Amino acid sequence: MTPWIELDVAPIPNNGGELILSQRGNEFSISLKGKRGELMNSRVYHSEKQLSKLGCAYLRETDNAKVLIGGLGMGYTLASALNILKNSAEVTVAELVPEVVEWNQGPLGACAKYPLQDTRTQVHVGDVKDLLTSNEPTYDAILLDVDNGPRGLTHSDNNWLYSEEGLNSINDNLRPQGMLAVWSAGPDYLFSVRLKNIGFDVITHIVHSRGGKKGDEHSIFLARKTQ
Repeated sequence: MTPWIELDVAPIPNNGGELILSQRGNEFSISLKGKRGELMNSRVYHSEKQLSKLGCAYLRETDNAKVLIGGLGMGYTLASALNILKNSAEVTVAELVPEVVEWNQGPLGACAKYPLQDTRTQVHVGDVKDLLTSNEPTYDAILLDVDNGPRGLTHSDNNWLYSEEGLNSINDNLRPQGMLAVWSAGPDYLFSVRLKNIGFDVITHIVHSRGGKKGDEHSIFLARKTQ
């Protein structure tokens, strides 16, 4: 069997650990250093694509749609959103770890067909929270594939996104009838309740990491702004 080759290591801000980019043939993996396991793999990306398909579906015929994606990963969520949206759309992707952006600009980018090169894409290197403080209705959809979902694993500051304060800011930054879509490694009933308490209409979809009914079950929370 072809061995894994470690290509690079990147620190996660605020003592979140280190990310390791590895390659085996045409397969790439991003994992947490130590025994904390693989975060993503270039052969397992169905649920990341579903995040965009579900979150952006209603924008397929919308001119000048504005979408914010929290978390670049291997680019599959971004690529899927671009495939749905019209040429007049603008997609901003926020990535906390600068090296992840660099990896996607290199050979890793081929996995999702280099979505960073799309002219509709803008990159914010930093915390997605930085783009959610204006309290102005800016985005038609906000897609969050940050950390492990509502229960942070690598970066404690991510917890703000899923708190009542963070969700209120997200609600303020969404345009009327805007959509918040959140990827999660598993179900989280209390998070659904929190979304409803903010005033979102909430539907939870169960999707599999490999498509169909194959692979791990992940949750996609769809929260529609009601005002």
